[in-house]
Amino acid sequence: MSTSLPKIDVTQMRREGGVVAHVVYDNSKRLNVVGPAALDALAEAFRKLAQEPDLRVVVFSGAGGKAFIGGADINHMAGMKTAEEARAFITKIHLLCQAIRDCPVPVICRLEGYTLGGGLEVAAACDFRIAADSAAFGMPEVNVGVPSVVEAALLPRLLGWGRTSWLLMTGQTIGAPKALEWGLVETVVKPRDLDAAIERDVAAIVAAAPKAVRAQKSLMRRWEALPLDEAIRAGIDSFAQSATTGEHTERMTAFVNRKR
Repeated sequence: MSTSLPKIDVTQMRREGGVVAHVVYDNSKRLNVVGPAALDALAEAFRKLAQEPDLRVVVFSGAGGKAFIGGADINHMAGMKTAEEARAFITKIHLLCQAIRDCPVPVICRLEGYTLGGGLEVAAACDFRIAADSAAFGMPEVNVGVPSVVEAALLPRLLGWGRTSWLLMTGQTIGAPKALEWGLVETVVKPRDLDAAIERDVAAIVAAAPKAVRAQKSLMRRWEALPLDEAIRAGIDSFAQSATTGEHTERMTAFVNRKR
């Protein structure tokens, strides 16, 4: 039995327009399942990236090509005996998801192979998801005696209530084409085209105005919690604040003066 520990590789590449970060989780001998230590380390990695002032976008992936995150560590969960132990473990999954959602720039989830259970909750916490056409998605928790929780609460916003109910209550798995049809992922491509598809979106984000992108993500997080009237007012406030950065003047002037 391998005693190798999961690894987290964080790289930051500076390019024209800012920093692009890649977070790669490697527990590939076990389909990239996550246990307590890995969850803590991944959450801390995203918190540290959030402090990088020139950060523009993060790409989050699993190593090995067989899974993004194949779920939470079932060996650890099987040993839980008390409500306190269960609460402590599931909170770690939530804190990773929260660190991703709190990251001030877009987080793109790169999906190959299996994305299951806690892994799908983590993927749902990312801003959008790009998948290989061989990817598979599921929430099998009911098959092992627990409900799907924490950021599984994001799934009705992506899939609707009926499809979420089916996914969570049957424990069945869907492929990438169905995930695209349902709105669980935004793009599906051949595995050989996955990195090129991600680069197209990375390049578009880096080319956009950095303060505006950060403001947009922050506003969208507020929209999730606000009634419609308040969400609209929050947008007015965000737009007004954008006029104080000077970013719009530079960008709009360049647009008006562009060569025709």
